[in-house]
Amino acid sequence: MEPKKASDSEIIMTELVLPNDTNLFGNLMGGRLMYWMDIAAALSASKHCNAPVVTASVDNISFESPIKLGNVVHIEARVSRAFTTSMEIHLKVWGEDLTHQYKYKSNEAYYTFVALDPNRKPRPVAPLEPITEEEKRLFDGALRRRQLRLILGGKMKPDDAVELKALFVKE
Repeated sequence: MEPKKASDSEIIMTELVLPNDTNLFGNLMGGRLMYWMDIAAALSASKHCNAPVVTASVDNISFESPIKLGNVVHIEARVSRAFTTSMEIHLKVWGEDLTHQYKYKSNEAYYTFVALDPNRKPRPVAPLEPITEEEKRLFDGALRRRQLRLILGGKMKPDDAVELKALFVKE
């Protein structure tokens, strides 16, 4: 399979925060944002592999700044690394106050998706070729993040996490 560029999987999704999307304080509910992020990440993953995808995991999401009622949400998603059948998607979320004309970062996260064949079984995906410095940085860290996810999910033994061990153990 030919490698693909991260920019080929880029999705920018925009939503307006309406009253039904907010909590009692007039802030966008975290669950609604996570729902939108899941959609953007799925579109990005599907664009990379040209196949249906399913969410495999969602990393920690920390909210830096609330997004208020009436503000606009911009979700940027792109594949940061492709493995055998899975892809890590990096998301950045921005809020935009149109009245005061400023844009601010709300949060960022990593989602993992698995590509499916017609029988709903995992299928191989094209590798990713990072081009920019940021893409290379995200690509390089993806294996460590993947190993951490697998350990926390009980699918990998800590002793098998070679990339992670290299950060902590001097040989």
